[in-house]
Parts: sequence; structure tokens; C-alpha cells
Amino acid sequence: MRLLLTRPDTGAETDPLMEALVAAGHQVAQAPLLSIVPTGLLPSFDGLQGLIVTSRNALKAVTPLPEAALSLPLYAVGPGTATLARSLGFCRIVEGPGTGRELKALIASAADPSAGPLLHLAGETLAFDLKAALHEAGFTVRVETVYRAEPATALPSEIVAGFRQGAFDGVVLMSPRTAKVYATLIADAGLVASARPMIHFCLSDAVGRELCPLGTVRIVVARLPNSQEMLALIAREASDSP
Repeated sequence: MRLLLTRPDTGAETDPLMEALVAAGHQVAQAPLLSIVPTGLLPSFDGLQGLIVTSRNALKAVTPLPEAALSLPLYAVGPGTATLARSLGFCRIVEGPGTGRELKALIASAADPSAGPLLHLAGETLAFDLKAALHEAGFTVRVETVYRAEPATALPSEIVAGFRQGAFDGVVLMSPRTAKVYATLIADAGLVASARPMIHFCLSDAVGRELCPLGTVRIVVARLPNSQEMLALIAREASDSP
């Protein structure tokens, strides 16, 4: 398939989802719709019972990490975040299935509210309020904003041309914020009609809902909110395409 990947710019680092899509035989163009900007904050890791990480970007924003952090249990929202944590030196990783809500249940079953506070390394915008959810279970959670995501103000000119020429079969959308920016920029560029026939591959129902301003567009949603399920979804749709 001819795909447009909208994930944030990873700089010199290769995007593992991009690599997997290319390895699967897809043609992939990139249009990062969010830029990840570290806040420069390095939190204190003293007195914690564990860390919560709901984005790979949060780990990147505080790397390199001190030994005091690497020695703590880390609750990772999904497989991608867990894989990065292992590469950075974390050894005690509890891997969630992909959403903050599901991670909350996992933390509540694995951690002890009386063992000390948890630190959530977070972005400026949170899809799910883990602090409030875990507070109901008796936990103390400190949230530190270690990065922010700045939205793109326009689509690249070559991507606009690609939409008008029918150069894409699908768009890969991995977060509600990205989908919201995408919908805004597509409308601003007068590309709604061009976008409607395309398959919009959405990580979750919440991502798909952000496309409502575009009217009727084709949306398919991964069975679970992680990269592996997104790859499987794209593979199924590619096999069904003429």
C-alpha cells in the first residue's frame, strides 16, 4: 500500500513503525504532524516506588537517565515503550497492553499504595488522567511534564500534491492529538474530498473520533492500541485491496 505516516519527527533516530511498514513492502511517505520538544526538566527520582511512562517520547526527553531511575520498576503503557525502556537499561519493566486506562488496572494490581509515590513522566497533553484514576485506588502519583508536542501549521507541499494526485491509499494515525491536527490541516488545505476515499488507519476509537470534522471518511481501528496490531490491521487491509 501507499501510506502516509504522520508520527512525530524522530530526528536522527529511525522510526520502528516506519521500518516495519517498509519491510512489509509498503511505500511510505512521512508528514510529521507533531514536533516533540523536551521541557528540559530532569525530575528527582528519590523516594519513589516506581515510574510510569505512557509515551516513548517521555523516556527520550529525560535520557540519559541516572542509575536511581534505571533501578526502579517501570510501568510502560505498551510494547513500544517497554522495548525502548529495555534498551535504555531498565530491568524491572511491567508492560501494559497499550492504553492508560488498562495500565491503571495493571499498576493497581502489581504495586502497593503504601510503598511510596509513583512518578509519571508525561507530556503536556494527557489522553487519560492516571493520577486521578490511581488516587481512587489509594496511590500517590507525581506528574512531571518532560515534553510537549507542538502541532504542524501546514502540510508539506509535496504531501498536498500527493493528496490531489491520489498518491496515497491510506493514512496512519497513532494518537488523538495527531488525528485532530490532521483533520484541521486537511480542511485548511481544501483536501477533504481527496481524503475521503483513503483508508484512515487509527490506533483506537478515540483517534477515529477526531476525524469527525472531515465528515464521512473510511476509518479502520486496530484491535488493540499498539504498533503490532496496527501493522496487522494494515496487512489485512492490504490483502483485501485490489
